[in-house]
Amino acid sequence: MTDRPAWTADQALEQLYAAHWRRLVRLSVLLVRDQGVAEEVVQDAFVAVHARWDRLRDPERGLAYLRQAVVNRSRSALRHRAVVARHAATLRPVDSFDPVPDSDRRAAVLDALRALPQRQREVLALRYYLDLSEAEIADTLGISRGAVKSHASRGAATLRTHLGTLLEEEL
Repeated sequence: MTDRPAWTADQALEQLYAAHWRRLVRLSVLLVRDQGVAEEVVQDAFVAVHARWDRLRDPERGLAYLRQAVVNRSRSALRHRAVVARHAATLRPVDSFDPVPDSDRRAAVLDALRALPQRQREVLALRYYLDLSEAEIADTLGISRGAVKSHASRGAATLRTHLGTLLEEEL
């Protein structure tokens, strides 16, 4: 028996929400590149984890479950976006107007990140944005630590190539 009583789903998720909501939204923004969609993804992840809280094998790993839910739901949002874009392209031309102005450098970094394969993008976002360890990334994505190292190395090399050209052009 533990000295501390088990938290209810409401108590646990309230604490996790207060401590980690902003970082989880930023993680999702890096993956889906849309603030509104990212907020919905994170909110849906909290709702899903709340609904299944009593079935978690280890409630102490609630944050890890949330991270994994955010990554999985971000993937789903990207798949949905691709389907919508495919069908919208047949109906009308795609409007390239971006209502939120970004600096050229930030846009270039996000474009380079978005051009990476999905798994490399996820690994780099988890490693460099959330400062997760290889073990935590492997757990979040359901892959081996070796795969995390490989994806991180390849993704970083590709970013250096793309962004190195950008930095040379700026100088």
